[in-house]
Amino acid sequence: MSKTSTDLVRRALNGPTMGTLWSALFHAAPELDPGTVQAALQAAVDEVDAQMSTWKPDSELMRLNAAPVGEWLAAPARLLEVLRIGLEIGRASGAAFDIGMGDAVAAWGFGCEAASPERIRAAMAAPRGPAQEAIELDGTTGRVRKRRPIALDLNGIAKGYGVDRLAETLGGFGVGSALVGIDGEMRALGLRSDREPWAIAVEAPDPMRRAPNSILTLQDAAVATSGDYRHWIEMQGRRLSHTMDPKRGAPLVTSPASVTVVARTCAEADAWATALMVLGLEAGAEMARHRGLDALFLMRDDDGAIQGAGVGHLFSEGPAAIASGRGIEAHGRR
Repeated sequence: MSKTSTDLVRRALNGPTMGTLWSALFHAAPELDPGTVQAALQAAVDEVDAQMSTWKPDSELMRLNAAPVGEWLAAPARLLEVLRIGLEIGRASGAAFDIGMGDAVAAWGFGCEAASPERIRAAMAAPRGPAQEAIELDGTTGRVRKRRPIALDLNGIAKGYGVDRLAETLGGFGVGSALVGIDGEMRALGLRSDREPWAIAVEAPDPMRRAPNSILTLQDAAVATSGDYRHWIEMQGRRLSHTMDPKRGAPLVTSPASVTVVARTCAEADAWATALMVLGLEAGAEMARHRGLDALFLMRDDDGAIQGAGVGHLFSEGPAAIASGRGIEAHGRR
């Protein structure tokens, strides 16, 4: 049977960003040129990376890090938006999510340079305070300034924001059915062409292989996972995760193996997944309940087996669920 002009065509696009790949799977009218969409999606994530990367010395974020304390600096709107979201979640999480950990991230070797014992000692000895107390934003004039010395790092939110920009860009082309992602951080738009929700694997926290722990099905929602099993360094025979303890200026010593959060946007899911990792199972679950978050904590027992603990409607009845930014459609599907 030949296609008509009203048939939707499945498209699968991808490209490089932030040291990994972005992806977009969507259904669109046949006349929508995939090359044009590819270029627009690449431009969207390139803009995020150019503004928020700590790996690019000329990024807008690194320009802010280098600016003198007290000096107002003009900043692009998207960087200001991510700073605002990061500071808001920092306040809401009791500073468990802190975008002011750039010195510690770099010192421990999770940036573009190797770990440095001297910088590690300096990061752990440095006086710490919440980033929201150190950064002032002026949304009216599009400016930002530092009240005290601080090294900002947006790696716990920029990738999620990049996913949101992919979704927004597709929406600008009139695409209402899509699944977009960057390295496992995902956002679903609408339903698939068969009117079923989008299926996403929650990865098992295994550093040796990639395998699903469970399947999550989403509609108009985003999901992000923070874990200790992909980005880590080994120091003195001990494996240390990339997630920093804001109180110590050092990697978390004890934490869940991973935390998965479903939220309205991927930037929010990304930041909250990090915050709940920092808080740990007990305090993190309480925070998730208090904030109305849907979260899945995966914990290792003494034998290395994985145990799950869910918070919220999506994870309370089973390992898979349907989530919607407009409310829960159903849950507990397997």
